[in-house]
Amino acid sequence: MSADESAEPSQIVVRRGGAQDVRFLRDMLHHAYYWKERAPDAGPGPVALYVKAWGRQGDTAVIALDRGFPVGAAWYRLFDRERPGFGFVDERTPELAIAVVPNARGRGVGSALLRALLERARADGYPTLSLSVDRANAGAIELYERYGFQRVAEDDDSVTMLAQLAPRPTV
Repeated sequence: MSADESAEPSQIVVRRGGAQDVRFLRDMLHHAYYWKERAPDAGPGPVALYVKAWGRQGDTAVIALDRGFPVGAAWYRLFDRERPGFGFVDERTPELAIAVVPNARGRGVGSALLRALLERARADGYPTLSLSVDRANAGAIELYERYGFQRVAEDDDSVTMLAQLAPRPTV
């Protein structure tokens, strides 16, 4: 019997995040945006905006658990023009951040988080959701495209994508 056959099957559960998860969200920033930080040990950089003062209006998170242990997170928050996130589109569009710990990747955790957060954004009445992704991360771009995100801007190292969430009228 191979190691894969004897391993316990994954038991992914996604729950709503809260103030108790801020430390985990900060940890997940290093997985989601490490490529944006020039010197991660030099203190908080621009990515700190994604969790700083967590709990303000519009902040929403979901946490993925595997056998009770957190293995990933996805969250969104609104930014303003003066202090935008990397995937800023406008002040009415929340920007999504998502990360999965390395040993849980490739097991559907990212998809489960993305589905749950998109559902939450629709329930909260947001018509759009944006994100920024490393332009070299073809797997992530493909995942986002499967969930309706489209490229709206590109620079040297990243792509800004936007998903339309409002229900489409039936014809």
